[in-house]
Amino acid sequence: MSRFIRKVKTASGATAVQIITKQGRERVGLEHIGSARTQTELDILVACAKERLHEGQLTLFDERKHNMFVERAHARFLLDTLTFVYSKLGFDCVDDLTFKQMVCARIIEPASKRDTVRILENLGLSAPSSASLYRSLRRCVSDNYRAKLTEASFAFACPQRFSLVLYDVTTLYFETMREDTYKKSGFSKERRLEPQITIGLLVDERGFPLDLVSFEGNKSETLTMIPVLEAFKAMRGLEDIIVVADAAMLSSANLEALEALGYHYIVSSRISKCPYEIECFRHDSETECLDGQIFESKLNVTINHKRAMRRVIYQYKAKRARLDILNIDKCLAKAEKVIDGTSAIRKNRFIQLEEAKRSINWNQVDDARRRAGIKGYVTNLDIDPLIIINAYHQLFEVERSFRMAKSDLKARPIFHHTRDAIEAHLTVVFAALAIARYIQDKTTLSIKKFVQKLSVIYEAVISINDTKVLIPARISPEITQLVKKL
Repeated sequence: MSRFIRKVKTASGATAVQIITKQGRERVGLEHIGSARTQTELDILVACAKERLHEGQLTLFDERKHNMFVERAHARFLLDTLTFVYSKLGFDCVDDLTFKQMVCARIIEPASKRDTVRILENLGLSAPSSASLYRSLRRCVSDNYRAKLTEASFAFACPQRFSLVLYDVTTLYFETMREDTYKKSGFSKERRLEPQITIGLLVDERGFPLDLVSFEGNKSETLTMIPVLEAFKAMRGLEDIIVVADAAMLSSANLEALEALGYHYIVSSRISKCPYEIECFRHDSETECLDGQIFESKLNVTINHKRAMRRVIYQYKAKRARLDILNIDKCLAKAEKVIDGTSAIRKNRFIQLEEAKRSINWNQVDDARRRAGIKGYVTNLDIDPLIIINAYHQLFEVERSFRMAKSDLKARPIFHHTRDAIEAHLTVVFAALAIARYIQDKTTLSIKKFVQKLSVIYEAVISINDTKVLIPARISPEITQLVKKL
C-alpha cells in the first residue's frame, strides 16, 4: 500500500490538494486537504498534507521537522476593535500611542499600569516599556489629556441633544491611613474609614460620560455640583441645561445657586411626612392611590429674603409601596427585638426613649406606612410632570456608569500616591469608561463578556520553508454581526 500527495485543478480554477492511498494499481482512499487559489495557499496546503502523510512516523533526518510551524499568534482582532471605537469617539485627538495602549489594556484586564506590558504581551501584541508608560502618564497631566478627551466626548455625543445632563458623585478610598491635602477621610459611599477622594461624574441621558472631576475626600457632595456644572457650561458654550440630581444634592443653597445661574433642574425631594395633597385625596375618596397616580404641590421658600414658590411633583407607585412596606416591617421587627432584649441595642428610627425606657414610636410607624410608595421631585420646569419623572429616572445611568468604572474597570487608584498620578489614572479610566459604555450600549453585552468573546480570536504567523505567512482568524457570523453594531 502506498500514499502520496496529488494536486489537481478543479472546475472553479482552484488547485485541490489531496492525499491518495493505493493498493497496487487500485485507489482505495482519498483525503481532501483543501483548495488553493494562490501560491501561498498552495504551499500551506502542501505542507499540511506532508505533515498528515507522515503523521505518527519516526524519521532519522530532520528534513520535514521544520517544514511548517507557527511563529507566533496574537489577538489583534480584539485590539483593533477597541482602537476602532477609540478613534470613533474622537480620542485620537490625544496623539499618544502608549496612552491608547493603556486605555485598551484597562478594558481587556484592569490592572496596574505596569501590568499593561504583561496584558498586551500575553495576547501576542506589541507592548510599550515601563519607562514609556510613566512618561505617558506625566504627559497626560502636563498636556491636559482629560480636557481633550472630554471635548471629544461632548462632540461625539451630539451637542444639540444637551438639554439634559445627569450628575452624581462617588468616593474612591486608598489602602492607607495617611492623609494629605487631597486624600482625606470623609463620608464614604462604601462605609470605609480610610482616606478617600470624591469623584463627580457628568453624563448624558444615555449614561455616556461627558466630564469627570475629582475633589478632596472630605468635600461635601452638595459643594461639588455647581463648580462642575459651571466649568462644563463655560467650556462647552452652553446656555440652557436641565440638571438632574438625586436627593443628596438637594440643599437650599444649591437650588438657589442653580436658579440664580439660570439652570433648570430636576431634583429628588426628601419626604419627611405624607404630602398634604395625598392625605386630602385619601380622606375625600377613602381609597388608596392608584398605581402611577401623580399629585402636584407648591413649596414655599425664601430666596435672597424674598418669598418664592417651587414646583413639587409626587407620584405613587404600587411596586415601590410594596418594597417600602417590606423594609418598614423589617425595621419594626428589629426594633421589637431590641425592646424585648433579644437583640443588641442598635440605632432604629422606630425606637423612642422616654425616661430611660425604650418603646416603639407607633406614630412614626404609621407615618412611614402612609408615605410608602410616594416619591417627590422638585423642579422649576413648567412641563408635563410625567416627562419630569421619566427624566429623573434616567439618573440610574450615572449609577450604572459608576458601577462599570468601579467594578469592570477597577477605577480605585490603589497604586498611585501623588495627585498628578491619580489624575492621570482617572483620565485613563474616563477614556476606558467612554469606550465601554459605547460598546455596551451598541451590543447590549457587558464589556467583560464582549472582551471574552473577542479575546479567543487569534491570527497566526506560520513559517513554511523559512517563508513567513500571516493566517487570518476565522470570524464567526455571530462575531461579525456583533462588531458591525459598532
